[in-house]
Amino acid sequence: MPNVPLGFPILFDADMAIIEPAFVWLMEHAELSGRAQASETVRTYGEHLHDWFDSLEQSGIEWREADERVIAAYRNRMLENPSTHTGRPYARTTINARVSTVCRFYGWALDRGLIDHCPFRLTEKMTLMLDGSYRPGLQRRQVNELIVSRPEKLPRPLRADELARLFAHLRPTARLAAQWALGAGLRRKELCALAVDQIPDSWPLDLGIDPLVGVPLHITKGDRPRTVYPPLRLLDHTHWYIGEERARIVRRIRRIRRSDRRYRAPSNLLLNEHGRAMTRKLLTAQLAEAFAASGLQGTLHWLRHTFAMAMLARLQVQARTNPDLNPLKVVQVLLGHASITTTAIYLRCVELHERDLSESLAYLYGELIPADG
Repeated sequence: MPNVPLGFPILFDADMAIIEPAFVWLMEHAELSGRAQASETVRTYGEHLHDWFDSLEQSGIEWREADERVIAAYRNRMLENPSTHTGRPYARTTINARVSTVCRFYGWALDRGLIDHCPFRLTEKMTLMLDGSYRPGLQRRQVNELIVSRPEKLPRPLRADELARLFAHLRPTARLAAQWALGAGLRRKELCALAVDQIPDSWPLDLGIDPLVGVPLHITKGDRPRTVYPPLRLLDHTHWYIGEERARIVRRIRRIRRSDRRYRAPSNLLLNEHGRAMTRKLLTAQLAEAFAASGLQGTLHWLRHTFAMAMLARLQVQARTNPDLNPLKVVQVLLGHASITTTAIYLRCVELHERDLSESLAYLYGELIPADG
């Protein structure tokens, strides 16, 4: 067996034999990343394939014999029945992600000659696309007929008064995470991976030496490195957290564990109350608790949406006097979107919520980020 990265998913059948095609396909994805540890994408694909092969096994179907009807039945079961793990209905995004993984696997198996037919169909459709020049146009796309259609649900920005209510109910660590999502557009994965030594000093900005300081992110969605540009006030809040709140957590844990000299604070910026790195699950729970307490519906990702819309609206104003500026392309880069089409959804959001965004434009690098305390 080749060297397996840390955290690599290995699938077994009912006889505890490795499902070799799945193993090889996942290994190819792991090798592409070039990391000693399996990427989140590989682990997610592994979870999807585990669910698929388990479904085949329960139905008594050999994986090579699966056709479009079998995949459709698998999809329909998720549409009609709740998750056995959560008891809640499957989100259509979840269903589509699982079906897409299964189809990718079979597309690979067809290319390798492991199967002699493709168990799904692709049809051509004309869709509206945006190129890097900010121009709309029609483009032919291959569409998988097994993918479930979803009604478009546009995100909306959180108003200043809603932000104030939300931040009033956030614990210090979750508050800082929310500030980074709001002020720099970070995702949960990126927030939990952010390290103390990645935080730049804020005094050069204060002296006007360098108005923008980039923070390179290496652990991101899709493993696509990017740089974010936190505002001065956010850097100040972050240094306060490191020197006060984070230091308090570390001191408390060291007092509790006086007999255990092995404790070392992790390099992660965000720590939980046990002195360990904040997890995405806990961060999600704390944000959900704060949203509920403030009487609002939303998640941490709503703060990223708010950043995107406020930034896009601000750049659109600047583009009126700078025709070389492409607001949508800039926001795409800042958010780390692989496709500008993903970013384009915010164009309509800005039009719909222009009034709510107007109060945020002048404060994106200031009052938009509520103060601590």
